[in-house]
Amino acid sequence: MDALGQVLLCPSVALGQAGRVKISFHGAVRTTTGSRHLLEVNGFRLLLDCGLYQGKRQESIERNQQFPFDPKSVDAVILSHAHIDHIGNLPNLHKQGFEGNVYCTFATRDLASIMLEDSAEIQMADAAYVSKKHKKKGLPPVEPLYTPEDAECVLRQFVALGYERPIPVANGLTLTFRDAGHILGSAQVILDINESGTKRRLLFSGDIGRGKHAILRDPHPVEDVDVLLVESTYGNRQHTAQSGLSDEIEALLADTLNNGGKVIIPAFSVGRTQLLVYTLHQLVDAGRLPGFPIYVDSPLSVNATEVFRLHPECFNSDIYTFLREKENPFGMDNLTYIRKTSESIKLNSLDGPAIIISSSGMCEAGRIRHHLKNNISDPNDLILFVGYCAYNTLGSVIRDGINPVYIFGEPHEVKAKIASFDGFSGHADKNELADYVKSLTGNIKKIFVVHGEETSSLAFAATLRQLKPGADVTVPELNESFEV
Repeated sequence: MDALGQVLLCPSVALGQAGRVKISFHGAVRTTTGSRHLLEVNGFRLLLDCGLYQGKRQESIERNQQFPFDPKSVDAVILSHAHIDHIGNLPNLHKQGFEGNVYCTFATRDLASIMLEDSAEIQMADAAYVSKKHKKKGLPPVEPLYTPEDAECVLRQFVALGYERPIPVANGLTLTFRDAGHILGSAQVILDINESGTKRRLLFSGDIGRGKHAILRDPHPVEDVDVLLVESTYGNRQHTAQSGLSDEIEALLADTLNNGGKVIIPAFSVGRTQLLVYTLHQLVDAGRLPGFPIYVDSPLSVNATEVFRLHPECFNSDIYTFLREKENPFGMDNLTYIRKTSESIKLNSLDGPAIIISSSGMCEAGRIRHHLKNNISDPNDLILFVGYCAYNTLGSVIRDGINPVYIFGEPHEVKAKIASFDGFSGHADKNELADYVKSLTGNIKKIFVVHGEETSSLAFAATLRQLKPGADVTVPELNESFEV
């Protein structure tokens, strides 16, 4: 029997009773991380995303370890995209008994295969580090949230679908993915629900891109929407105009590099790193940026860039042509991708101007913390943030001007220049989000505003009440449930 057959015949569907759709919000509400929304439809339990929560250490540990629902009771998971705050707790869900299918796009599956393995290695390393400190204090060791074996096992449960390919996932429930334009493989999740003859369409936006992306296609509008779950990461802010990306980044880099300094750029391995490299490639080709050494110091970024080249179905027409007719858009003579730790360590003694791009974008894990430790106290250097940093992450602490900052538990005085540039953001801003909602058709009766810090979500909810006066707009609290 194939995977679809297993889902259609699962006991919870066969024995379920028809009723109203119940939605419970277990993450990414009044915050931007840990995306998890549980739907109960026709006796079927469906989890939208299963992300890691990132924030204060102890709170993160507790939220990630403990699910507010029984993982064994979840029949299937649907993923909007492969960022770790949307997929990073899947291995733990499997570890605690989840046995159903995980639906996603082809590119999301390929990215998840490398990102979950990387996340598992980080979990193992963090547990080993804490256990070592515990041993010195006579305390017991700690267990990792999950292992590489757990990550590999949950990947066997993945079922990949193409965009615009409707598939029944349960009795009275059909899934369709539509491009969201956020990162490679990102999707809006369309669920067509038939409850005893009553038909409705629920749309989960996932994370919505800005449109006119240098690499990806624009988000595609969805028709006939009744219930909407919409992100609000930048629901109260506007971005830099995308038309000036190259000019803005050139101006930010030039002063530091021309004066012999280093530019340290924390960047997410998937999406942001590739867009950065492509933009730098264009600047070098045009002779607007000298051939200073550029290093992408992140095994995950290297692997993710290779995955990008496998999925031209996600590219816009310009980069698709570039890829076919010219050369690798993610490679150039002065660019070095670094996998080995030994090569990464050599960057600590690097002389002269250089650009170092390293993950993670929020500075909570990965090699970026070492580069910050080695450069944040040098007034000649620049720490350049090109993406969102959730509240209480190391990245947000640095951006907020707090001094000193603690890296690996030790205080470091901030003397380097700190700058932020949101032109590379993969998230639509408040006006672009409003335009996205305007593009949706149908009589939208209920809107849930998710995936945004509280001020951002509340501000966008107010915008939506003016934009859609006939809709009931709610900003859910954590673990709050609704029937629709």
